[in-house]
Amino acid sequence: MIGLDTSVVVRLLVGEPANMARVARRRLEQAVEAGERVFVSDLVIAEAYFALQHHYGIPKAQARALLLQFVDSGVVEPDPSTVSADLQPTAGAGLIDRFVHSRYRALGAYTLTFERKQAALEGAARLRT
Repeated sequence: MIGLDTSVVVRLLVGEPANMARVARRRLEQAVEAGERVFVSDLVIAEAYFALQHHYGIPKAQARALLLQFVDSGVVEPDPSTVSADLQPTAGAGLIDRFVHSRYRALGAYTLTFERKQAALEGAARLRT
């Protein structure tokens, strides 16, 4: 099994720098041809989300769409606690809050938060002052 780092994911998504993107794409193609499992963690998805915005100027909605397409491509396997619904553009809790919540849910825990939007997620509870 291969675990992709953020540097590889971002190169695959933006194609820059071209030589790195080419090497990453070639290696991913080899993995698929060999039947290797290719894993991408929620932390890598989160880091790529911010890198796409801050280093490449890609708007949030487009960054989410790129990552959703990548995760749903069938080429990579996302973190089992991450569901593609976490990447769907919706009102409410932000992407990272959704990843935190999904990871806790996968562990059988509930999320305790002060954040109103995160507390609105099923299986979350809000602390009040």
